Amino acid sequence: MIALLRRYPLAVIVLAQLFGTSLWFSVNGVWLSLSQELGLSETDLGLLTLAVQAGFIAGTLTLAVTGLADRFGASHIFALSSLLGALVNGGFILVASYPPLDLLLRFATGLCLAGIYPLGMKMVIAWTPKHAGVALAWLVGMLTLGTALPHLMRGATLGLPWQWPLFGASGLALVGGALVFLLGEGPHLPKSAGRVPLRQGLAALRAPKFRAAVGGYVGHMWELYAFWVLVPLLAGRELARLGMGDDFLPWFAFAIIASGAAGCIGGGWLSRRRGSEWVARMALATSGLVCLIYPFLSGFSPVLLALLLMVWGVAVVADSPQFSALAAARAPQAFVGSSLAVMNAIGFGVTLPAIWLTSWLWEFQGVWVVCLLLPGPVFGLLALTAPERRARKLAG
Repeated sequence: MIALLRRYPLAVIVLAQLFGTSLWFSVNGVWLSLSQELGLSETDLGLLTLAVQAGFIAGTLTLAVTGLADRFGASHIFALSSLLGALVNGGFILVASYPPLDLLLRFATGLCLAGIYPLGMKMVIAWTPKHAGVALAWLVGMLTLGTALPHLMRGATLGLPWQWPLFGASGLALVGGALVFLLGEGPHLPKSAGRVPLRQGLAALRAPKFRAAVGGYVGHMWELYAFWVLVPLLAGRELARLGMGDDFLPWFAFAIIASGAAGCIGGGWLSRRRGSEWVARMALATSGLVCLIYPFLSGFSPVLLALLLMVWGVAVVADSPQFSALAAARAPQAFVGSSLAVMNAIGFGVTLPAIWLTSWLWEFQGVWVVCLLLPGPVFGLLALTAPERRARKLAG
């Protein structure tokens, strides 16, 4: 069994990533049922999502401060995080109507996800160091599918209690953790000796090219998770204009978010020919353009807007694995885990104001809140060109 898993390590890791990250938006997938049964609002949805993001940031900072990402086996951290994440996600069912316990358990879910997503990136690099952009594209593609999976599970369980999809996500996380535990550690990544302080992860920011990758990632993250939170609201708006019922919402929301997996995998394929930075720039430019024009077209045909949401879903995450590949290649190799943890902490930090602003202002501004996402792609593109501008200035 173990020998078979190690013959196809990338497939095992990306499948485990798919299963483990289904915990991330498990509550968002059943949001319509929660709002109807418990009377929760769009602001409550934003707070529950913010709790997960805050937990993830706290977890990645803990990894960076303690050096756990470089001192202990990635597969063991991944497996333990999957087990604990499955338990706290299931526990949310018991406290969904008891704030602030619901927020506390979503925060704990984010903590556990910090041991799944960044460690999954490290494992990909450890098992498949060549063509990291392609391998990470599959990994982030599975993260995207994992984010969309709760919507699919809700669509498949319509008419059944909302608790079922959450139990399903917990079960998948357990399977993912078991797969990675059996796979074990990859052979190609050097291990860090002893304790790795936070400054080792931060030290990589002194390198202009690594800093450019982080800057691009930050701009991308400002847009990404806020868009994913808005997807059920934007999709519901177009379905209502088409005269379609709420039963179609989980399926459409799944299609929009899951289309990003195709963007990740397609971007990974292109990265082998054009390079990771070129793919990242094209994805940022495309999602930024859609973000700019979407509200101005909001009165046009709902079919057109639905198609535009699908395009946005593809482009908005296609650059994510390429930023990870760029950062991993430009970080000190003995501290890749800590450097990626720092990058993730900074990137996910900017998702907090973006999610809070868009979920809070949706009630007042409707579709025009997407304008708040536009600074992300703009900043990301500027950050990527910073080393070139600096080089031209020095040369001149």
